[in-house]
Amino acid sequence: MRFVATAYRVQTRVNAVLSDRARRRGWTTAALGYPGYAAQGRARVRGRLLLAPAGTDPNARADVPVWRRLLTLEQPSGEIDASLGAIRVRARADEAGLIDLTVPVDLPPGRIEAFLHVEGRPPVPAPVHVANPDATRGVVCDIDDTVWITGIRHPLRAAWRTFAGNGSTRRPVAGMASLLSRLVEDSPNAPVIYLSNGPWNLAGPIADFLDRHGFPPGALLLTDWGISPRALFRSGTAHKRRSLERLAAEVPGVDWVLIGDDGEHDPAIYRDFARAHPQQVAAIALRTVAPIGTAAPETQETVGAIPIFRAGDGTALAQRLVRSGLLPGHRADDAAPVE
Repeated sequence: MRFVATAYRVQTRVNAVLSDRARRRGWTTAALGYPGYAAQGRARVRGRLLLAPAGTDPNARADVPVWRRLLTLEQPSGEIDASLGAIRVRARADEAGLIDLTVPVDLPPGRIEAFLHVEGRPPVPAPVHVANPDATRGVVCDIDDTVWITGIRHPLRAAWRTFAGNGSTRRPVAGMASLLSRLVEDSPNAPVIYLSNGPWNLAGPIADFLDRHGFPPGALLLTDWGISPRALFRSGTAHKRRSLERLAAEVPGVDWVLIGDDGEHDPAIYRDFARAHPQQVAAIALRTVAPIGTAAPETQETVGAIPIFRAGDGTALAQRLVRSGLLPGHRADDAAPVE
């Protein structure tokens, strides 16, 4: 712990020195807006404060390699105004520059724009996806090896795809966009949450990728990769568990289809959440991360009465959900082969 505390102090000091130099060169506070969600009369507005050259818009950086997106200079503990409709409140960033603001407000279902106001810069939109109060079904979906292909079981390959590529070089997991869309098509403005251990620096590429490949719109719940006062590496497992518990409390009337992959910790995280909240989980759907041609096991897995489905891609998962009665109807793409 002493080593962690020392590393955190060094990081904080280095950031302070770099920030001071940047400000002397004319850099000023800027904001990034991230997709949040709203339900039960409360909106969660997300964003980040950082330093950027005056006259430049950090939101406009498109399709640059991820390693360049990680080279940002965040502004810890900064204050800005956030507005949502007629409500305007003061927001303070955390130690990593992240803004996580809960605003008590009743909003109509659909996408609403919140705005982050930084002096000397135009307001920055931060979309808020407002869940329909009558929605009874929602989706929580992982990103890596669930939405797009990362190859997390091959660390060097995964690192290359993550740091050298960009949103346009990523390949989607076959059939996954269709699966998510079908799960919520009978419930307009059902809550859709993309939950990942990826860093907030990837929020822009992820949002663009989801839109470009036809995934239903939804909030992003990512994490921060920096050193914390308590650990050199922030726990992705703890981040996912906390996020699911918060969703259970903030969106109590929804039962979730939890979608992930079996390459890391999703199976254990989802099982534990289903045991703790059996009335709020409809099913668990796991993409099997295995070599092409390897068939997913046809096992009958459950957590209590909650079924667990495994398959190699979204198309095959849809087939199994249709057969179980959790996904209505039959479509031609249900018969597509599994990659």
